[in-house]
Amino acid sequence: MKKTLIAASIALLLGQLHGAAMAATPARAENAYLSQQDAAARSARVANVDYTLDFTLTGAERFSGSTTLQFDLNDASAPLTIDLDKASVHSVSVNGKVVTTQYNQWFVTIAAADLVAGRNTVTISYERLHSTNGEGLHRMVDPVDQRVYTYTHFEPAAAHQMFPSFDQPDLKGTYAITVTVPADWVVSSTKRESGIEDLGATRRWTFPRTKRLSTYNFSMHAGPYKVWEDGSAKYPMRLFARQSVAKQVAPQDWFKYTRQGLAFFDQYFGLPYQFEKYDQLLVPDFLYGAMENAGAVTFAEGGFLHQSEMTAAQRQSLAGVIMHEMAHQWFGDLVTMKWWNGLWLNESFASFMGTLATAEATEFSNAWQGFYSGGKQAAYVQDQRVTTHAIETPVPSTANAFDNIDAITYSKGASTLKQLRHLLGEETFRQGVHNYLVKYSYQNARLDDFIGSLGEAAKRDLSGWTKQWLYEPGVNTIAADFSCAGGKIKQFTLRQSAPSATMPTLREQRVQIGLFKLTPQGLALSKNLPVTYQGAATPVPQLQGAACPDLVYPNYQDWGYAQVQLDARSFSTAQANLSKVADPMLRSMLWQSLWDSVRAAQLPLDDFLKTVLANAPAEKDYTLLGDVTGKLRMAKAYLDEMGPEVASSRDQLLPQLEQMAYQASVAAQGDNNFQRRWFGTFLGLASTPAALEQLADILSGKRVVPGLTVGQDLRWDIVIRLNRYAYPGAAALLAAEQARDPSDAGQLAAVAATAVQPDAAVKTEWLGKIHDLQTKLPFSKVRKAMENLYPAEQRALAEQTAAQRLAQLAQVDQSAGPVFMRTYANTLLPSACTPASVARLQAVLDETKTLSAGTLRSLLVAHQEDQRCVAIKKKLTKF
Repeated sequence: MKKTLIAASIALLLGQLHGAAMAATPARAENAYLSQQDAAARSARVANVDYTLDFTLTGAERFSGSTTLQFDLNDASAPLTIDLDKASVHSVSVNGKVVTTQYNQWFVTIAAADLVAGRNTVTISYERLHSTNGEGLHRMVDPVDQRVYTYTHFEPAAAHQMFPSFDQPDLKGTYAITVTVPADWVVSSTKRESGIEDLGATRRWTFPRTKRLSTYNFSMHAGPYKVWEDGSAKYPMRLFARQSVAKQVAPQDWFKYTRQGLAFFDQYFGLPYQFEKYDQLLVPDFLYGAMENAGAVTFAEGGFLHQSEMTAAQRQSLAGVIMHEMAHQWFGDLVTMKWWNGLWLNESFASFMGTLATAEATEFSNAWQGFYSGGKQAAYVQDQRVTTHAIETPVPSTANAFDNIDAITYSKGASTLKQLRHLLGEETFRQGVHNYLVKYSYQNARLDDFIGSLGEAAKRDLSGWTKQWLYEPGVNTIAADFSCAGGKIKQFTLRQSAPSATMPTLREQRVQIGLFKLTPQGLALSKNLPVTYQGAATPVPQLQGAACPDLVYPNYQDWGYAQVQLDARSFSTAQANLSKVADPMLRSMLWQSLWDSVRAAQLPLDDFLKTVLANAPAEKDYTLLGDVTGKLRMAKAYLDEMGPEVASSRDQLLPQLEQMAYQASVAAQGDNNFQRRWFGTFLGLASTPAALEQLADILSGKRVVPGLTVGQDLRWDIVIRLNRYAYPGAAALLAAEQARDPSDAGQLAAVAATAVQPDAAVKTEWLGKIHDLQTKLPFSKVRKAMENLYPAEQRALAEQTAAQRLAQLAQVDQSAGPVFMRTYANTLLPSACTPASVARLQAVLDETKTLSAGTLRSLLVAHQEDQRCVAIKKKLTKF
């Protein structure tokens, strides 16, 4: 008995010392995020991770799971953390022994004394609430039929919101899962199931072990999804969607583009698709456009469900996103970045390859034109902001993983890869990519590994190019400097300038210089010359003696990434002769030059709008028409934000623009694509009583636009517009539409139509719901309210709560997570296009020192764009 008491006392003492040691040696910072330093320390110790996952999903708000992690540990002298977010942990066993661990709702700490050098096994049983914000294991109850749907989203670091894991990209693991779900559910994961056991009311799905993947590339989706299957490709294809929206899905289009993409990428990469089958799932409440989960890609319903037949633009968008996510299956899933600073390369490469595949493997051969007018222009805008950054930037922790995920990450990066392909040659570039994928398959790689593979293929040192393009921010400007004598070019120099003294980098780049002459038939290309330039000035003697041009475009066909500054003669030619330019790509670039001049406060906004009135109705290129009408709507937003000070310009131009769009939609009868594009433009401009009455009559059926189908999506768009401008009876139309369409998409549209109403009481109510971070409203509805609460023309209403929103900004930023703040800070920072508004935002910048990096960035952008609006307003001809 005495020996037993002594032994017990010793055990107790050892346990106390054990606990004290754990408390005295924190494994890492006590917060929700993983730092790069801590991740590197963990990956230096851990290797060969295998997950065995077991989940039970009932459709209720909570799910349960058991995770067994097996891994090699080379050093057992210190504690080890396993990431697990906001769970109720039932038990933890380490190497076959039940242990007591520390758990702070962010990670479980395994004591060093419980670990061994070599192979370890940790099993954690737990339960957790489903996520409702689009991360982790998201749960949604379909309001139409009350069916429950779940799906996972783990990027950048949210796998631990579903199961215990080493949630960092460079600790790849294998995954074997079993899932028990209601009997009418189906389950999709990285691999196809190996067995389904019928248990009566439930079924147990078993999936074989995967190849090595980062946690963010693994996925599991479960619910009573409608499933389509297609076996016409080399790999089996499936498509999933909720039962209530299945009629809005066109599976034949999905399978066609998927089949084309799989064949293209197999051939281009010279390495077969690795994940055996290709599932694609349309899922609700999704945060982003799509996610490249290996073998089971998720897509946001909002972008890809359509009540009416898809337009060409919608089909091209679908093809482009399918190709983007498919490119990730090789570049991102097969070969993965080591840490989140490499995320840009994943996205840039997928953007580049997605556009290339769309252009070369589908009917959308003009995909690069769409890239130029869309993503690339967004990159130019981003790169000229005070928040511009290098393509490759440090990421201190997972809290910062998405701080710099923007148009620079996606489209500037894609543009630099496109430029590098021109510089090295298409086949050399392709060979370098192939070598990289083969060498680093199922591994993690750094930027230097990728650039090294390209450099080896090209037999060239790319370190200088890498520094110029990837580690230095800003966009250069190029301009043609030439003189003529006797109708011939006397001298020609391509000049390059840096954006500022703080960003002095001049870059090497290969472009094409296009010379054009005005002829009775239009603007004709007289000479085209590829040139590699670098430094401030590059003489081009090959152009001496060429016919003196009426227009010079120094980035013809958009090989390069640079702002183009047209010389005075070329600018004048462009403004006066847009309709005489036969080449749609050149026409698009000249339109962009005019819009750039507006944003730089050089060309009056009303002059630009008059150019639209004179040229847009005759535009026959569908992609370019979308670009021009998009700029038109941005111009309208500027006029709205400028307020009553520019009423004369707005009142003079707006009715003409509205009716131009309406008449063009009527004239486009028989061409569904053009008609819907023009009518969408009319809808986006309509704000005068006459235009709003036209919309109301179309909704009621009193007025018919021949050929236009007024489906449910369009009905909601009209109802939202009428409520936005308080059209008489708009609230009753909203109530009627809610009764007509009780779907979740209808509910979101109703939120938009309500929040957008120009009513101070409505604004106050919704602002309260937005600021209530404990609200039971789904985040999708909160986000929709934020996006619609203060449209540009409701400046006076926005000013009523502007001070309150700014005063609460730091508090909301500290309390809400980054997912919430990405929408909040981009929609609810007040700007009024006045010097006083600019000064107000500057004061917040001066006084507030505790904002997160992402929110501070949004504040800086809001301040700069408010300054821009003031400058554009001053330039207005009528102002």
